[in-house]
Amino acid sequence: MNKRVYLLTIVSFVVGLVELILGGILDLVANDLGVSLGKVGMLISIFSLVFAIFGPILLAATAKVERKKLTLISLSVFFFANLLAMFSTGYAMLMLARIISAMSGALLIALCVTIASNIVSEQYRARAIGIVFMGVSASLVLGVPAGLMLGNAFGWHAPFLMITILTALSFFGIYFFMERINPKPGIPFREQLQTLKNGRILLIQLSSFLFLAGHITLYAYLTPFLQMTMGLDGTWISMMYLIFGISAIIGGGMGGMLSDRFGPKKTIIGVMAVFAVSIFTIPYTTSIFPLFLVVMMIWSMLSWAITPAIQSYLIESAPETASIQQSLNNSALHFGIAFGSMIGGIVIENATVEMNATVGGIFVLFSLLMFSLTMVNKKKHAESSAA
Repeated sequence: MNKRVYLLTIVSFVVGLVELILGGILDLVANDLGVSLGKVGMLISIFSLVFAIFGPILLAATAKVERKKLTLISLSVFFFANLLAMFSTGYAMLMLARIISAMSGALLIALCVTIASNIVSEQYRARAIGIVFMGVSASLVLGVPAGLMLGNAFGWHAPFLMITILTALSFFGIYFFMERINPKPGIPFREQLQTLKNGRILLIQLSSFLFLAGHITLYAYLTPFLQMTMGLDGTWISMMYLIFGISAIIGGGMGGMLSDRFGPKKTIIGVMAVFAVSIFTIPYTTSIFPLFLVVMMIWSMLSWAITPAIQSYLIESAPETASIQQSLNNSALHFGIAFGSMIGGIVIENATVEMNATVGGIFVLFSLLMFSLTMVNKKKHAESSAA
């Protein structure tokens, strides 16, 4: 397989870091800018929302531009957006930086996926796309602990300095090691959306959206949850995020193995059911630290164990539009992050932080319901085909 795919994975990792990097330093940003935790949480929501909407749209709008040139332009915009975030002195300035970085970042991820699929032979295409998305997944897991450690040590601006440095390195990597890539006719965004007319596919995507929304409702506000329920300080919170990140990475690999052994349907149902139990019980384990640690590790492992199974189920359900569905699933996941962080902010503003876990668990139950309907839909389709 073409080794330049790994360079694209590094780019996708750097872009993905920005999305949730504020999650661990909500209190630092809120105190410095003089706003509430919920308002800082909205900075995560707006990034994810813009990211989910503009990725496919900007890719279609720039379809005729040479790919390497477009990637370098997008990296330049992304660099200056995070530079703006680093020097932000007010909430509006930081919000603007987040919107610009989300738009350029969304185009970069879309470019990484399309370039990866074009520079490898057909037999490696699915693997190349999966490796690029692995960079996004890893960044979403590691972004919060990285931001927390740097933020506590050097202030909340420091994580954005790290991202600008990594973006600059990515720019030079693409400039020196990536060849010119002429654009190929892409699938119009409208045609991509038309694939969702398949009720079963729509339910799978909706299930992904609700599952991640439920997870983020608590995860985006894990720092205030740990502070208010357990009285943990910055060092212990950093340790919690590190344990969470390692567990989530292990869970991603475990999810792939479970899906291969038991099939994606059984894996998804099992993961969702146990995940719902874990997130519902978390607020009741905070008084017993070892028990909380075990439940948190289960929650974190299952949060990403579902991703390989969902991707496999999408390929199994719509093999002819598999690449489109992976792209749309990426948008569904970011819509989930936007919605979950928004709902979590509303809950923490109007109730207690412990309620975030309960609300998140309810969304996961709805996700399980949506997924169950995909199997009913499949059964009816099979019966009608036989008739």
